[in-house]
Amino acid sequence: MLVLAAFVAIGLGWDTGLLTRLSLSSTARVEQSLIDAIRSGSSAGHDSAGGSMSGSMSGSMAMSGKSLRTGPPVEGELPSLDGAVTWLNSQALSRESLRGKVVLIDFWTYSCINCLRTLPYLKAWYERYKDHGLVIIGIHAPEFAFEKDEANVRRAVSDLGIHYPVALDNHYAIWQAFNNQYWPAHYFVDDKGQIRGHHFGEGNYEESEQLIRELLTASGQSNIPASASGMGREGVQAPPDESNNQSPETYVGYERAEHFSSPGAVMRDAPESYTAPQKLPLNAWALEGRWTIGGEKAQSNTANGRITFRFHAQDLHLVLGPSAAGKSVRFKVTLDGGAPAINRGMDVNEQGEGAVSEQRLYQLIRQTGPVRDRTFTIEFLDSGVQAYAFTFG
Repeated sequence: MLVLAAFVAIGLGWDTGLLTRLSLSSTARVEQSLIDAIRSGSSAGHDSAGGSMSGSMSGSMAMSGKSLRTGPPVEGELPSLDGAVTWLNSQALSRESLRGKVVLIDFWTYSCINCLRTLPYLKAWYERYKDHGLVIIGIHAPEFAFEKDEANVRRAVSDLGIHYPVALDNHYAIWQAFNNQYWPAHYFVDDKGQIRGHHFGEGNYEESEQLIRELLTASGQSNIPASASGMGREGVQAPPDESNNQSPETYVGYERAEHFSSPGAVMRDAPESYTAPQKLPLNAWALEGRWTIGGEKAQSNTANGRITFRFHAQDLHLVLGPSAAGKSVRFKVTLDGGAPAINRGMDVNEQGEGAVSEQRLYQLIRQTGPVRDRTFTIEFLDSGVQAYAFTFG
């Protein structure tokens, strides 16, 4: 019945805001298939999930149920942008100050791998269309406590080369005004302050840019530059190999941890010694050494603490940070017991050596050959590391 209702709604061009409110992760693929079938020539995005406050989402939500020839339907008014603790790269912006501009709202957080992989497109669109009426606003809604720190976000914005306005939505005021649930999430707003499309997760970049261009044209812009092409992406922003990814995002803190395989029970918020089993099944992980497992992270209390993970993916990332500002924690990575060599990530050398000096996502493995089940181990040569979450691609 839901499938039939969605088909009728899209076919008649009804407000797709209704579909947004009805959408659940279990129906995302169905909705995408329906819309792809109706909108000839549109291509589905990656089956890549952005994390969310209530869970992750597979697939991409379509941005519109109507042909671009008649214009995308109105999904609602741009909500209030009040509530940010501060703004970077700009003074505070409001709905009123944005009238007459086409606006792309991007919900992101700087340790989210899916958000990082969309950044090259956002930055390219900003540079290409900023002088033709486009405003991009990054709404930084933190997932982990360290992402509420303004200094951390400022450093990340600078390191990532983001020049468009960024609002620090530490209290989720803007997130809640949009009734948003996903990282990344893009909302496309016309020059009258009306939301004309949305997209959750990675992918559908060509369709997103086409919608931007349509809204700019409808606002009276002319001589719009040609579409972006030949997008170069490197490091953590390089495209994933989703066809070979069999490992899910995995949290280390006990509030959301799954598949923890060290023998014995987890000691919450207190130091405990852990060991690893001789063999791990796929997507299981274990700690070795003395660790304190908290709600959102685990912290090593002594040198030579280890984390082992059995995974199946091209890329392995781990969100890490030192326990104190200015501290550096050395580590060594192995893949199936040996140095990663050409399978190293951007944050390690061929011997697997690296250091944690700031709170962010670290790319530790990027395989160059066939993807298969592998055993990853990271040993922290110094005490005081904090581990938050694994992500794969």
